[in-house]
Amino acid sequence: MTSLVSGFLLGLSLILAIGAQNAFVLRQGLRGEHVLSVVLTCAISDALLVAAGVAGFGVLIEAAPWIVPAFRWGGAAFLLAYGARALWSAWKGQGALQPEGRAGGLWRAVLTCLALTWLNPHVYLDTLVLLGSIGAQSDDPPLFGAGAVVASFTFFFTLGYGAALLRPIFARPMAWRILDLLVAALMWAIAASLILG
Repeated sequence: MTSLVSGFLLGLSLILAIGAQNAFVLRQGLRGEHVLSVVLTCAISDALLVAAGVAGFGVLIEAAPWIVPAFRWGGAAFLLAYGARALWSAWKGQGALQPEGRAGGLWRAVLTCLALTWLNPHVYLDTLVLLGSIGAQSDDPPLFGAGAVVASFTFFFTLGYGAALLRPIFARPMAWRILDLLVAALMWAIAASLILG
């Protein structure tokens, strides 16, 4: 049971930091668009990465050091483009919630979510390397991994569906402009940290 709790707490502490993926889940939750698909995509992706990490994938990264830089540069390019898109949205001011909601495409939302997850080198460092190495040394690695997976599902479902509580605030276009500006700044800051890395 200690391994389960340790995995849950470490997994939750790593995922709480606001990043590109969390900002996207928040946006989808605020709009009420494809929330279940987005939170499941994030949580299942994390579950796969945690399982691979606990199973020893960190050894592969050490054996093939080119993997992390490849994801670092790919992730930086994606985050720069995503930040530019958020800045454009803030400039145009088209983000206010409509009473009927804005219908975005399911596949576009899922693909964006997958890109924000799988092109982010921090995800690999957190799940494969950090959680994997600590989990492998725990008393019960499978239970440790299960705890981290439960933390991921708990966090993403809470963020995606809890965002509905903020909808009255985001009924105003100015709130969306501010959020878009913050998202653009966050994406570019993360991209800069990857590039300067």
